[in-house]
Amino acid sequence: MAFILKYWGVRGSLPTAPSPEEWVKQFEGLMQGFFKDGYFGSDQIRDYIKSVPLPHIGGYGTATTCVELTSKNTQMIIDGGSGIRRLSEKMMSGQGGKGTGTYHIFLTHFHWDHLIGLPFFAPHFVAGNTVNYYAVQPELEKMIRGKFSRPYFPVSFESLGAKVKFHKLEPRQPMILGEFTVTPYQLDHPDPCWGFRVEAQGKSYAHCVDTEATRSLESSLGPDLPLYRNADLMYFDAQYTLPELAEKANWGHSAAQVGLDIAFREKIKHVIFAHHDPGADIHQIEALRQQTQEYYEWRLHTAEMHKLKLPKVLWRYAYEGLEIDLEKL
Repeated sequence: MAFILKYWGVRGSLPTAPSPEEWVKQFEGLMQGFFKDGYFGSDQIRDYIKSVPLPHIGGYGTATTCVELTSKNTQMIIDGGSGIRRLSEKMMSGQGGKGTGTYHIFLTHFHWDHLIGLPFFAPHFVAGNTVNYYAVQPELEKMIRGKFSRPYFPVSFESLGAKVKFHKLEPRQPMILGEFTVTPYQLDHPDPCWGFRVEAQGKSYAHCVDTEATRSLESSLGPDLPLYRNADLMYFDAQYTLPELAEKANWGHSAAQVGLDIAFREKIKHVIFAHHDPGADIHQIEALRQQTQEYYEWRLHTAEMHKLKLPKVLWRYAYEGLEIDLEKL
């Protein structure tokens, strides 16, 4: 039985895309790599593409936060950033286009980058569909209705074809959604933001975006510590470098090094770093990845010097379209 996550949007703050000049520069780099690696003919293009990590070809993605979680019989979505538009296209080819679809959208908080795609979630407009919204915040219904109103959007909430339902989540209280158990825990972000621990098939996923992780110590996390503890996979806000994190205190985002510290202490097996800054291109994210690798190796080396044993933590940087089966980790 599967527990699959697909990341339809991994940018933070604002959808972004490379300029034409940046695409040209990227294409030139790929062409240079093609010949440098010993490829020459057009019939070898596909072989070369397979040899290059996907983010090095098309970048890490342009859309803001949207994650799809699927088990054998249950599907849920976390956040409605601009990535949800492409997800909805897939849904419209199935039950959503027939008016027989039921959808479950969990919202961490109401900042624009996590909501901007909701008016473009196509199943909203098909009679017979049901769209369920979940959030801890009591303003959930008011906020969604406001998104479908003038002067912000031409189609009114009352004109939607689908039935839209609202569900208030209780802080730190688990709820059952089919095969998923979903528990909201508070993150460290301006305007309350709630992460989700999702459990199914004996596996656990900790969604920790957006967060500055100012309460990174076990003693300060208090009732929100279970969000992290022994998670199989943590999705962590790593928008900044460590110097940027110091400069942008209280902006609500963190750095990969903070996430690694949490992962080591809480015995988290895998970490995905995301919420990439809208101004960060491929090369800047690669630089962040290198800094993370250096910190990771320093932590291991320091532990070894003091004859301490750190738990194994595997990590990577998220890219749009990344798909992970927790059962296979």
